[in-house]
Amino acid sequence: MQIAILLVHVLAAIALVVLVLLQQGKGAEAGAAFGGGSSQTVFGSRGSGGFLSKLTGGLAALFFVTSLGLAYFATNAGSAPQSGIPDAQVIEQQHNGAPTLDDGAQSGNNAAPALEEGGDQDSSNP
Repeated sequence: MQIAILLVHVLAAIALVVLVLLQQGKGAEAGAAFGGGSSQTVFGSRGSGGFLSKLTGGLAALFFVTSLGLAYFATNAGSAPQSGIPDAQVIEQQHNGAPTLDDGAQSGNNAAPALEEGGDQDSSNP
């Protein structure tokens, strides 16, 4: 559910940016971007001002609602167990049962074998 809301949120954000860039300022004619006189525009004689404004408002409302939904999911995510960094209690339980490097030094010789110095170990080379 959260992924679907996030997808709608991103698409609404992209559509808002495109719509805001499509709209012209108040000083310019609203239908000038789509050519012709006021009766020959794509969106009718009133131009694109009313349609694009309503669509922008609707997308802004959708963006606001999806923002609230994502915020709700983010606040409730703290109650669920997190995968990643464990709690201090889990670390202590694992530490108490697992042997450490210091424990191994008491049980035997853990030293790495050393190479012999001076002697040639390969007898085939004179």
